[in-house]
Amino acid sequence: MRFTFRSTSILTVHFKKYSPSSASKLSARHDHGLMIKRGDYSSLFLQNKLLQVYTKGRDFDDADKLFDEMTVRNIVTWNIMIHGAIHRDGDTKEKARMGFCYLRRALLSEVGLDHVSFIGLIRLCSDSTNVEAGIQLHSLVMKQGLGSDCFVSTTLVGFYGKCGYIAEARRVYEAVLSKDLVLWNALVSSYVLNGMVDEAFGSLKVMGSSQGDHFTFSSLLSVCRVEQGKQIHAIAFKLSFQFDIPVATALVDMYAKSNHMRDARECFESMVVRNVVSWNAMIVGYGQNGEGREAMRLLGEMRSENHLQPDELTFASVLSSCAKFSAVQEVKQVQAVVTKQGYDCFLSVANSLVTAYSKSGSLSEALVCFHSIKAPDLVSWTSVIGALAFHGFAEESLRMFETMLQTLHPDKITFLEVMSACSHGGLVQEGIRCFKLMTEVYKMEPEEEHYTCLIDLLGRAGFIDEALDVLRSMPIEPRADALAAFTGACNIHEKRESIKWGANKLLEIELSKPVNYSLLSKAYVSEGHWNQAATVRITERRNCNNPKTPGCSWLGD
Repeated sequence: MRFTFRSTSILTVHFKKYSPSSASKLSARHDHGLMIKRGDYSSLFLQNKLLQVYTKGRDFDDADKLFDEMTVRNIVTWNIMIHGAIHRDGDTKEKARMGFCYLRRALLSEVGLDHVSFIGLIRLCSDSTNVEAGIQLHSLVMKQGLGSDCFVSTTLVGFYGKCGYIAEARRVYEAVLSKDLVLWNALVSSYVLNGMVDEAFGSLKVMGSSQGDHFTFSSLLSVCRVEQGKQIHAIAFKLSFQFDIPVATALVDMYAKSNHMRDARECFESMVVRNVVSWNAMIVGYGQNGEGREAMRLLGEMRSENHLQPDELTFASVLSSCAKFSAVQEVKQVQAVVTKQGYDCFLSVANSLVTAYSKSGSLSEALVCFHSIKAPDLVSWTSVIGALAFHGFAEESLRMFETMLQTLHPDKITFLEVMSACSHGGLVQEGIRCFKLMTEVYKMEPEEEHYTCLIDLLGRAGFIDEALDVLRSMPIEPRADALAAFTGACNIHEKRESIKWGANKLLEIELSKPVNYSLLSKAYVSEGHWNQAATVRITERRNCNNPKTPGCSWLGD
C-alpha cells in the first residue's frame, strides 16, 4: 500500500518551525511561492498560518500584502492582525488606532468576535492607556456574553489596574465565578502598581498563602515593608520558593531597599542558580546603601563566572556606586571594561559615566564622556548641566542649558539643576528667569525643591524680604529644607529677627536637630540675650539624643 501526503500537511509543519530571523523570513516567502505554484493559495487555513508567520516574524509588509489579497477572512484572520498590531513599530496610540481599525472592519464583515479578539484589543488599550476605548470594549465584552470569561477578565483587570481604576478592576474580578491563579495575580499586581500594599496583602490572605506562585510573591516583595517581607520570606521558604530565581531576587531587592544588607547577602548566597538580574539586585543594593567598594568587588566576582556577563544596568549601578564615594580610579577601571565590551554606546552607562566622573572631581573626563554621546537624551543633558554646576561653572551650565533647549524640552529635574547653578553662582536674574520659564512657558507646577532653590538664590544674594515672600507664597506648607535655606541666608546677612522666626519654625518641625538650636542661640547671643541663649541650650540637651559635638582641635607631630 502506498501512502501519499498532502502538501498542506508539509507546509503546516514548515510554518511551525519559523522564528523571526531573516533566514526564516526567506523560508516563509519560499513556501508562500510554493503555495501559489501548487494551487494551495486559496486554502484559508494555510493563508492564516502564513499570515501568523509573517506577523510573528515582524514582517508586516508581507503580512499586509497577504491580508489584502485574501478574499475570505474568518475570525482567526482578524485576530492575527489585531494581535500583530501590538508588535508593530511606532507609537502605542497609533498601534491602538490600527487595532481598532481591524475591529471595525471585522464587525462590518459580520464576523463574530471571540475572547482572543478582546484580549488583543484590551492589550492595545492598556499599552496606550486609552481608558475611554477600554471602557467601550468592556461594554462590548458584556454584550457578547464574555463578562465571566477568565481570560478576558484577567486582561481587563490588568488594564484597569494600569490605568489606576482599581474599583473597576475589583468589580471585574468579583464578576468571575471560577477564578484562577492568573486572575488573582492580575488583581494583586494592580494593587501593587497603585501602591495599595495592604489591599494586596489582604488579597493574599483571602486567596490563601499556599495558593500563591512566584509571580504573586515577587509582586508583593517589590513594594512591601521589611516586616511584611519577612512574612513572605517565611511563606516562600515553607513552599520551597526560596530557590526560585524571581522570588529569591525579589527577596534580595526587598532587603537591600530596607537597608538590611546582611539579610540580602544571605538570600543572595543561598541561591543555587543566579542570573544577571540577581547579581544586579545585589550590586544596586550595595550602591544604594553607600557600600560602593563592595559593589565593585561583587562586579569582579560576577565577571569571574564564565557563564554570566554584566549588562548595561550592572555597569550603570556600579558607576553610580563609585560616584557616591568619589572613587575616580575605580570609575576609570569600569570605563575600560565598558569600552572593551561595547557598553559605552548605551545611554544609561554613558550618563552614569558623566555623573561618576563629575562627583569624583574629574569634570574634564565628564565632559569628554558627554561629548562622546552621539545622541544625548534629556538625562545626558541634565547630568552635564549638573556636573558644571557642581564644579562652580554656573555660566557654562546655563549655556549648556540654552543649547539643550534647541532640541529638547526640559523637565523639572533639569530646571532644578539650572536653578541650583544660578544659586551657587550668584546669578539672580538668570535664576528668576529660569523659574518663570518653567512656570509660564512650559506650564510646570514647581515642586518644593524648586521653591527651596529660589529662596536660596534670593537669600544668598541678600534679598531676604523677597525670599520671605516666596516662602509665604508657597502653595504647600514649607518644610524643613525651605525653612533651612531661608534661615541660613538670614544667618549669612545677620538678619536676627528673621533668624529667630525661621529657627522657631524649624524647631516646630525638627525638634531634635541640634543645628536649629544653634541658629536660635546664636541670634540671642548676638543681641546680648545671654539668659535666653542659655535656655535654648538647655532645651537642646533635653530634646536632642545626639547633641552637637563641641569643637576641638588636634596638633600633629
